[in-house]
Amino acid sequence: MPWIYLIFAGLLEIVWAFFMKKSVGFTLFVPSVITIVTMAASFALLSLAMRTLPLGTAYAVWTGIGAIGAFAVGIVFLDEAVNPLRLAAAMLIFVGILLMKVSSAA
Repeated sequence: MPWIYLIFAGLLEIVWAFFMKKSVGFTLFVPSVITIVTMAASFALLSLAMRTLPLGTAYAVWTGIGAIGAFAVGIVFLDEAVNPLRLAAAMLIFVGILLMKVSSAA
């Protein structure tokens, strides 16, 4: 169950990062509310996952999911640049997440 909490926490991190961008520095009400609510939910799920998972593993996987997800969302929905070096960096993050999962006993 802690891995499920962690995956959903990471997915919510993608959501709040996207809506934080859309809030234009918290000047737009609806995106700001979505940011705050999903951020709180993401942190809550991360804390549940951390009951069992090691701190380093949980935090690295959570931020990795958020980083790769925000990278992908930025490319798909915000027309951000994609180039081989950025793709290689995202792949390295992904490999790091997999290694953290494989090396975790929980």
